[in-house]
Amino acid sequence: MLVLSRKKGQKIVIGNDGSIVIEIVAILRGNKARIGITAPKDIPVHREEIYNVIQREKAERAEQEKVDGMEDALVG
Repeated sequence: MLVLSRKKGQKIVIGNDGSIVIEIVAILRGNKARIGITAPKDIPVHREEIYNVIQREKAERAEQEKVDGMEDALVG
């Protein structure tokens, strides 16, 4: 893991083409920072908890498709 310190307005550039940029938009009270992320439309950007929900739903769908396929094979 790369750990960086940044000030408001400073940016982090990800990738050789610079297509992903993270900017510190504001430093809030306490232990929070507001960040902005610029990325190509084909690269999804999610908070970790949302990403985890999406991955869990994908796994559940894949498992259900597997079960459905087995049921179809037994019936067919």
